[in-house]
Amino acid sequence: MLITNKDVETLLDYKDLSEIFFSGCKQKESIGVETEKLLVYKGSKKAVKYDDVVKVLEAFPQDKWQRIYEQNNLMALKSDIGVITLEPGSQVELSLAPINTLYEITKHLDEFYSQLENFAKENNMEVLNSGIQPVSTFDTIEIIPKKRYEYMTKYLPTKGLTPFVMMRETAGIQSNFDYKSQEDAIRKLKLAIKMSPIISSIYSNSPVRDSKLTMFKSYRANSWLNVDEDRCGYISKKLFDKNECFTFKDYIDILLDIPMIFIQRGNSCFGYNKTFRTFMEEGYNGLTAEISDWYNHISLYFPDVRLKNYVEIRNHDAQNRTMTYSVPAFWKGIMYNNSAISEIEKILSKYTYEHFLNLRKNAPIQAIGAKLNHTKVIDLVKEFFEISQACLKSNNLGEETYLAPVLEYIKAKRVPADDIIEEFNKKN
Repeated sequence: MLITNKDVETLLDYKDLSEIFFSGCKQKESIGVETEKLLVYKGSKKAVKYDDVVKVLEAFPQDKWQRIYEQNNLMALKSDIGVITLEPGSQVELSLAPINTLYEITKHLDEFYSQLENFAKENNMEVLNSGIQPVSTFDTIEIIPKKRYEYMTKYLPTKGLTPFVMMRETAGIQSNFDYKSQEDAIRKLKLAIKMSPIISSIYSNSPVRDSKLTMFKSYRANSWLNVDEDRCGYISKKLFDKNECFTFKDYIDILLDIPMIFIQRGNSCFGYNKTFRTFMEEGYNGLTAEISDWYNHISLYFPDVRLKNYVEIRNHDAQNRTMTYSVPAFWKGIMYNNSAISEIEKILSKYTYEHFLNLRKNAPIQAIGAKLNHTKVIDLVKEFFEISQACLKSNNLGEETYLAPVLEYIKAKRVPADDIIEEFNKKN
């Protein structure tokens, strides 16, 4: 039976659409972290099936973690510290609630990782520290029984070549940061989107797929290039032009003209691939646009950096524990220091949109060996981490120590993928 929303106020203007973004304007400087992990069976290293990963979720203590179901299927766990969810290929993701210090973040992540590893071990599984399944490919990995993934599975292959790789095989890390105003949000968005392929290069950690070495240091990052360019690209060329003004309204206009994937009402979903603007203007089979539709649409927009009521920096391969901790540490040193932002803005000001486009394509292959125009990425990475380290030191919290493992890679001019490649060659 079709569920309608006649009693719900229809979205009519930009005030409704922009509320989520303006609500993010606050004086806080909290940090959010989302970390995905791949589970495999011991011995075979094949991807764990949904029914078996549920056993791991069920092992988390019920007095701390509330169970969340979709049509009687366990899909998530919720607690005071955050939410554990499952990605399309049964990747396990922890999304921490916003936290003020890196120490608190690492404390919660340590507890989560220890529990996840122990529960996996008890079920003859192990947790990987890399960004892609090394053995199983998407055609052998089942999609979990979640409606939104069913519709993504139908829609995304019409837009790109590798959406199933992204959805089922890969795992990443993202970090989220507050902004004080619209201007501050856009400034951070502009900077982070430019820095994204540079910083993701040092975190390259997915070179082996289908039991073979690929030509990529980050096959995960490469898979995102071929999902849906409208949904996963650089948002707008205006972000790369210092003479152009970009606002929340510009971001909203872009989102309005991106096709939706589905409309959800309670437990019911309806495939719908027209733009959100069209849905607002015309409705669909008696349905009119709700604010929940807008929030859902925003969550199905996948650029490397995106806006919600915070700035979400997304493009890092999954890592081991200490390298994971360095991700929010690095970005905190930049995002919450105006001098650092100004310094990096100046460094990157000479590069064009086309330079960043080329780097985005080359970084998954060459990692820190790539170039931004004629500048070596390793040189930019070194400079940016030195800036972040200095800023963290100035806070006198000792948080610069979280950068230690990545600074070792920078010093050696290596990335985590090089360790995987070296180990693979020894065994083969």
